[in-house]
Amino acid sequence: MPVIKAFSSCGIKKLEFFRWGNQRHCGSGVRFRPSQGVRRMETAVSSSDAGQEAAALVSKMKFLSIAGLRTELYPTLEPYRTGFLKVSDLHTLYWEESGNAKGEPVVFLHGGPGAGTTGSNRRFFDPKWYRIILFDQRGAGKSTPHACVEENTTWDLVSDIEKIREHLCIDKWKVFGGSWGSTLALTYAQTHPDRVTAIVLRGIFLLRKKEIDWFYQSGCSAIYPDAWEPYRDHIPEEERNDFLAAYNKRLFSDDSEVQLAAAKCWTNWEMATSYLVPNGDSLKRGENDKFSLAFARVENHYFSNKGFFPEDSFLLKNIHKIRHIPGVIVQGRYDVVCPMMSAWELHKAWPEAAFKVIATAGHSANEQHISSELVAVMEHFKNVQKSS
Repeated sequence: MPVIKAFSSCGIKKLEFFRWGNQRHCGSGVRFRPSQGVRRMETAVSSSDAGQEAAALVSKMKFLSIAGLRTELYPTLEPYRTGFLKVSDLHTLYWEESGNAKGEPVVFLHGGPGAGTTGSNRRFFDPKWYRIILFDQRGAGKSTPHACVEENTTWDLVSDIEKIREHLCIDKWKVFGGSWGSTLALTYAQTHPDRVTAIVLRGIFLLRKKEIDWFYQSGCSAIYPDAWEPYRDHIPEEERNDFLAAYNKRLFSDDSEVQLAAAKCWTNWEMATSYLVPNGDSLKRGENDKFSLAFARVENHYFSNKGFFPEDSFLLKNIHKIRHIPGVIVQGRYDVVCPMMSAWELHKAWPEAAFKVIATAGHSANEQHISSELVAVMEHFKNVQKSS
């Protein structure tokens, strides 16, 4: 096994506790301060008349049907342009474009956080119609520094998306994201609603305490007790009252071997539960040292800090800012990573968006019935634009 250096220079090594409202949360040493992103949201365009705008713009969305639409993933394709964008003194992001250089722009927001993008992410979109933009978020994929959590918050990522949009000279674009990508897509759209023409979400994650507790503390463990045991047993019994804190301690250890061992257990737990039927490729991904380290460290950093949101239901409370934007919510009925309760609550708060429950699917966008729905949704938007 190759030796991986400890990330002591680009991360916070020791777990600290900090006060957030009236609750005590454990994190990787980052204390919440209202950021420019939060202040930007407070001054976002008011949607007091969102009902009338939504009626005009999205009246047909809730009745969206995939009948007659393409549902097959598009063939693999390579980007026609790639680059690296320096977004801070520390971070440089990998970005790419594929498809039609003069087409309708769509930005793909990957999950995790920390998962990075893959070539398969391009296949949801018609390359003859869409200008497909992918990028690796801070600490993930080809972006540098790898697995770094310093200067890495939700609001940093929202700012990065804007920098990429401006760098590529795009006025407005569609935003497409699943799992953590749905969290980031909602945050970005609520912060910059004037830059978003449509929102496509999958596997809804609102980054609330009950969602974190379900997957990392107790809940999903009852459905996958076999996959849970390695994750649980990596932590001594006396620390199991708070798995998030226990893993934080190890993922940000000075010892690279301690980091990697914790990262493997953390990542394998999610890879084992992401499909309704276990997927060999997903399980193999969890064994990749580089992927696991970034995935586990960045995820734990964000979740320990409650996504850097000022309150638990922040995204639901700000949904009025985007109700005038056409939207689609795609949710696997048996998603145990991001259980359907969050998609349902988002649907109730945002009834204008089409809500699609996939009866025979779990969490992953790569499950056939979920990918089919996502392809069809993008075909729908394409056809609407063509007809207009």
